[in-house]
Amino acid sequence: MRKLVGLFSVALILASCQEQQKIAFVNNGEVINAYTEKIEIEAKYEKMDADFQKRTDSIGQAFQTEAQDFQTKAANMSQQEQQEQYQVLGQKQQRLQQQIQQEQQQLGQKFNVEIDSAMSHVKQFVTDYGKENGYTFILGKNEAGSVMYGEEAKDISKEIIEALNADYKKAE
Repeated sequence: MRKLVGLFSVALILASCQEQQKIAFVNNGEVINAYTEKIEIEAKYEKMDADFQKRTDSIGQAFQTEAQDFQTKAANMSQQEQQEQYQVLGQKQQRLQQQIQQEQQQLGQKFNVEIDSAMSHVKQFVTDYGKENGYTFILGKNEAGSVMYGEEAKDISKEIIEALNADYKKAE
């Protein structure tokens, strides 16, 4: 009888010592793609890119008009004047292309900085959410297969999306 009571006591002590771990996962792609800040950044840069394309098209058309005017006038110019004008037009075209390329790179860099910032917000938010809600682990499910399977009940992606977007709207 003493042995039975002793075993029961040891089992009870061991059971009470074990800490329950709260583990969940989020679908990284789903969370990121539904994040309002990311959606707004993409929309902003799509508009900026469309405006940029309009501007470059306009510059291209103006340059074509200038080149056509030159071709019309070239027949009345000496060969030396034609060569000089070809050189001037070539240099202008090169400057325009460099300017466009530089603006395009700057636009891409600004986009990357803002997207990286939004991704940092997501990571920090999930960390804070996990701490505030008593999670031991929140795993990230992605295409690389870091979580190959998880019970749907353990998928907190929708909760994270709702809380993350609510937090973003408060910050605006």
